[in-house]
Amino acid sequence: MAILLLPALVVILVGVRTDPALIERRMRLREKEPEQQRIVKYSSILFPLAFVIPGLDHRFGWSAVPTEVVIASDALVLLGYLLFVRVLKENSYASRIVEVEQSQRVISTGPYGLVRHPMYVAVLLIYTISPLALASFWGLAISLWFVPVMVARIRNEESVLAKDLPGYIEYMRRTPYRLIPGVW
Repeated sequence: MAILLLPALVVILVGVRTDPALIERRMRLREKEPEQQRIVKYSSILFPLAFVIPGLDHRFGWSAVPTEVVIASDALVLLGYLLFVRVLKENSYASRIVEVEQSQRVISTGPYGLVRHPMYVAVLLIYTISPLALASFWGLAISLWFVPVMVARIRNEESVLAKDLPGYIEYMRRTPYRLIPGVW
């Protein structure tokens, strides 16, 4: 649990001191787009399940996840947090909700030079792998549903950004991949 929670706490505490406006953006929860509101509803069901199921799995011994897999999963979750921090450092407009601010510009440096949505790469690493880090194959079965939810979120977000963020369409041409270079 420390690997899951301590990095998040550190990000918040450092962010409050170094970029409070970014932390304020990350605290916004009310989506304006109806499609995003539906996606948030699905996520609000998946998120607790992806952490409750591993707890039940541990209590009742449903899974036998090898220690090596748990340790490798811990490393991947930490890698996801490191990428998350790198994205926040590169993009101070990284809001939790889909929105475009008046002074916002397209970020195409750092991880944004490889894929258009590195924050979602980090989030997917953290949330889909966390159940394995908690030694639960059953939790993994739940957390894998984050992938289609995230794909739907990205598709809708890109339509908003293409419409409202100057230069985003050109950025889409220069950086063709959304999550995985060479794949999608």
